[in-house]
Formats: sequence, structure tokens, C-alpha cells
Amino acid sequence: MKQYEKEELKTRRDFFRQSACASLGVTGLVNALAQMRLMTAAMAQAPVEGDFKALVCLFLNGGNDANNLLVPIGDPNDDELRANYEQTRAVLAIPKGDLLPINVPPTTSAFDLRNGGRLSPMGVHPQCPEIASLFNNNDLAFVCNTGTLVEPIIDRRDFFSGQKIRPDRIGSHPSQQSQWQSSVSDAPFSSGWGGRAADLLNASYNNTAASQVSMSVSLAGVNSFQVGTAGDVSQYIVRSSGPKPLTGFRNGDDDYGNALDSEGNYRNSDNGIRLRTFERLMNLTRANLHEEAHAKVIRSARSTEAAIGLALSAADATGVDFDGNFAGAGRGLGDQLKMIARLIAGQSTLGNRRQIYFCQVGGYDNHRTLLSAQNDLMSELSRSLGGFAQSLKDLNAWDDVTTFTASDFNRTFSPNNLDIRLAGSDHGWGGHAMVMGGSVNGGDLYGHFPNLRAGSVEGSIDTSSRGVWIPDTSVDQYSSVLTKWMGAGTSDLDAIFPNLGRFDSPFQSTSANLGFLG
Repeated sequence: MKQYEKEELKTRRDFFRQSACASLGVTGLVNALAQMRLMTAAMAQAPVEGDFKALVCLFLNGGNDANNLLVPIGDPNDDELRANYEQTRAVLAIPKGDLLPINVPPTTSAFDLRNGGRLSPMGVHPQCPEIASLFNNNDLAFVCNTGTLVEPIIDRRDFFSGQKIRPDRIGSHPSQQSQWQSSVSDAPFSSGWGGRAADLLNASYNNTAASQVSMSVSLAGVNSFQVGTAGDVSQYIVRSSGPKPLTGFRNGDDDYGNALDSEGNYRNSDNGIRLRTFERLMNLTRANLHEEAHAKVIRSARSTEAAIGLALSAADATGVDFDGNFAGAGRGLGDQLKMIARLIAGQSTLGNRRQIYFCQVGGYDNHRTLLSAQNDLMSELSRSLGGFAQSLKDLNAWDDVTTFTASDFNRTFSPNNLDIRLAGSDHGWGGHAMVMGGSVNGGDLYGHFPNLRAGSVEGSIDTSSRGVWIPDTSVDQYSSVLTKWMGAGTSDLDAIFPNLGRFDSPFQSTSANLGFLG
């Protein structure tokens, strides 16, 4: 549906679209999702054998300066994009000879909207050889200038017209993180879009009897992205080193201080007797509902922990060299993605057809010394993605997993200091994201690359004088393509993303340029 066309209630999708958009309160959204969950569960066909899909959200906490991730590398004498980059980025500009070229196809339409169809040679940050290779091998794509939006904003003039509703507190870390992870930019946070997707998809694709772990698994603690509305799918937290054991038992060669023998039986030791007694107490039925609910959580956690252990044992049995694949990736993001790869390797023991993972890495809020900080950040990011991709290929799971990046916001295009040793960038808005996987239509740019005209010059999408880009693609549009790949129908999407109907549909119109998933 086009942006300015009037909607009519002709289809089930139209009904859910308008009912969701009309009532963004917690009650309205929960009710809409509850109805959809019952309908999709009732209508779901039996999943095809081997039909496994996993979505991996990689959140770059602090605001990734994507202006130096995806960069024009043409001759500034005849390439306006490169000329604008060098002029406004100033001391933060990376010399074009240092950037790693990527093979953007001449058929790309990412330059049509903002650059009059004039294609520019492009490159990626010098510390991203794995990302360049993945792109050039059609394994990774960029989605340009995406961010939080309430409704489409055409350009700078439109932004300042007073006629458009803007996201709350653009440039605020808490607000923009919340809005990225919820996809709702004009209402208080109540749930994340990953959690809402799990609410619907879990009912359709995951067999309750077979499922041994939650559909929502986090390697970065409790997060907003995986908060659901119904309570049916709760976040399960796993450390990079494995599941967290009961407090007080990690004091030996294993996570239970030798309380269990190699076959899982209780040892005749203090720890063995203590663990056996504790678990017997937890298995008692209680008359008090609160006590019973607490015991149920403990029992579920112990059961899930055992299932995770079996999955990791299955991963070790595959013979895939996870440590070698992630060598040099670092202990932060690399270890998180390595654990996700191992869990995917043992997925058959976990019993889910659909899985959503969340991982996160910090350090991206660089108001000072951006260039040196970004060298480390981009190296970690590139090596971690490279290791994850290789592990999935080794597991023959490459086509089954889609990994995508998100961040608070992009940074200002211009620096905040002209001393190259001190210069950083400040909080911006629209930026570039990456999507990786065997189902990704890689080796291309999607969305619309900005013209990099800062300030009030003709055609600018800058909300300031420093290059704060108005997003061309909303989080709703970007996220809905990912969720559709997971199996959500069009009516599901409008329930999960209540503001989606305000934008061009990426499934009915080519103008959004969001065909990055097959």
C-alpha cells in the first residue's frame, strides 16, 4: 500500500492493521496478538521435516558510526558522494585507498531516490575484510539509512514542516534502543518485536511436547527485544560459556562441584546429597500458588539447563572447529556468536522449529577518538561475523539462519573536534544495517543510500547542520522482512508491527527496495 492511499477494510489484514494502529496501548496490542496467536495456531499446517529457521539479532550498543562502515570510494573530482564525504567528514574521513572495495552491482537501485541513479563505487572499513568477502560472495547485504520512524518523512523541509510526528527523543540512548527493539516509536515501551514475533510463531511452529528450551534465547542478559505480551515465551539467558548453574554449586571440575557422576547420578558426597535434597524439595507440590509458581520456574530452569548441556554435547560431536573459526574474534561478541553456533549445531535436541537469538556488544558510543576505537570495534565485528558464517556453513545450517544488525542510531556525519587525535561523532539518526545468511540476497545495497548533503542545501535529509540523516527505511519495514522470512503471514505482520501500515509495504511495492531476503 502506498503512503498516501486511503485504507479500506476489505481484508483480514486491513482489519488488524487499523485496529492495531488505532490502539497502541498495551491492552489493544495484547488483545490483537492474542487473537492472532489463536488463529495462526489453529490454521498452522504441520511444519515440513527439517524446516528449521533461526533469527539472530546482533545489537551494537551505543550507536554505531555507520558512516565509516559503508563508504563511497570514487574520485572526489567526479563523484559527488565521495566529495561530500571528504568535505563533511573532515578528520574522520578514511582515505579511499585504505577502504576495502565491494562489488556493488550496476543494477542496484539504492542510489535512485537520493542520488538520481548515479552509482558510486563503495567500500567498507579497512578492518572489515571478512565483511567485504561475505558481501562479494553474495552472503551479506547492507540495508541503507534505516532507523526509528513514526511515519514517513520525505526530507529536511518535511521534517521541519510541523506536520509530521517524530519519534520520541531522537538521539537518546534509552529511547532509541527501546524503539529499535520494540519498533513502536510513538508509545511507551510494552514489548519487543522479537517477543511479539515469538508469541505468534511459537504457537504455529514449535511443538510444546517436543520443545526443550524457550524460542527466545539471549546471550546478553534480559533485553527489551525479546519481551513478549502473553508470557507464553519467556527469555532464556545463556552465558557465552554455557548455562548458568544453581548458585553455590560451581566449585569443582564441573558446574555442580562434582555433585553428579559421568552418568548424571548423584554422588555420595556433600554436594551430591545437597543437590539431591534440593531437587526433591523443588519437586514437591505446594498448596500456596506463589510457592508452586516459584518451584515450577526452578524445575523448568533445571530441565532447560540439562537440554542445553545435551545440545552442546551434540555440537562437540559434529567435529566443527568452532574455536578455530572464531580465532581472533575476541572474547565479547565472538564468544556470544560461538555459543549461538553451538546451540544451532545441537538444535535437534532442543526441539524447536523456530528460534530467535539475541546478542549484544558495547563500546560504540564514541564521542572521542572515534578512528582508533572503531578500528578495534570493526575488527571484532568483522571477525565475529566471519567466524559465525563459517561455523554455520560447516554445520550445513547456512540457509537456515539469518543474522541482522541493529544499533541505537547512526552518528553525526561531521566530527565534533578537528583534532584528529580527539575527534569523535555525536548522536545521529538513520544508519546502515547488515543482514547475513544463506537466504539473504547478498552482494547488494537495499533501502536508499543518502546523498551525504549536510545542512540546508537542496535535497538534504539532514535534521541539523552536522549530518543527522532522516531514515528512509523504518525499523518496522526492515524488521517485517526478517519476520516474514521466519514464517509470519501478512496479518501476523500487521499485528506484530502496528505501525507498518503507515509505510510503503515492502511486499506490494518496489519503492521500499527491501527485497534482501529470498
